[in-house]
Amino acid sequence: MAQDLVATYPEARAVFDQADAALGFALSQICFAGPDALLTDTINAQPALVTHSIAALRVLQTIDPGAIPAFTAGHSLGEYSALVASGALDFADAVKLVRERGRLMKQAGETMPGAMAAVIGLDDAALKAVCDEAGAQIANHNAPGQIVISGAKDALDRAIALAKERGARRVVPLAVSIASHSRLMEPAAREFANAVNATPMRVPQIPVISNVTALPLTNVDAIRIELVAQLTSSVLWTKSVEYIIAQGVTKFVELGPKDVLAGLIRRINKDAHAVSVGDVASVRGFA
Repeated sequence: MAQDLVATYPEARAVFDQADAALGFALSQICFAGPDALLTDTINAQPALVTHSIAALRVLQTIDPGAIPAFTAGHSLGEYSALVASGALDFADAVKLVRERGRLMKQAGETMPGAMAAVIGLDDAALKAVCDEAGAQIANHNAPGQIVISGAKDALDRAIALAKERGARRVVPLAVSIASHSRLMEPAAREFANAVNATPMRVPQIPVISNVTALPLTNVDAIRIELVAQLTSSVLWTKSVEYIIAQGVTKFVELGPKDVLAGLIRRINKDAHAVSVGDVASVRGFA
């Protein structure tokens, strides 16, 4: 994870060094060498993803210092990278904050195990009715016709059965035991509020689009409320992208290890140009 980026660009190396120093252990070595089970544990995966995305950002900023985004946005955890990119949050503080977020989410998942599933081909209103009836929640509005639901295992089982009955083309249970963006995260959210309130933040220099409201976060109080509420609220990714496009944006750059968001953006609006940057080849292609 990010090893070729770090080997090629000193700016990326500096970001991983900063993460190691902030966390007090060699996150970089887990990213580069694994083992996979350790890297994919949410307590490590969350800071690893933020570190990789900011490493890619710093490389692009060096290549083209004048390229300033009109907006920043992130899907769930990605909102922390968006806040760093906007100037609202220092990277070292962000990586410590998401490490704590991962710890608390893992703890909540062990105390109250849950489940999640992707539902394809059922509209928002129909799926909301299914979730209300089953006791589950919509976790992510990813793109038209692609929604993720979340909740306790028995509630998810009921919701999956109902969704299939009511015309979902496909329902794919996810390989997780943490019910992200659901009521099961309420204990984590209450404790996480202490960490959020203790973390220094600033007014964003670039508008950051909220996961919870799909509108800009304009002040520090709004950011603090957002980061706590986000744990139990739906990610309004479709509306966030639609809002940004409505402001005249035509090009999106996804930063980090994969290209999932670029694909979702193209599903949301076929005219949007979305590229993903996370390794040396994609940096060179972008430049």
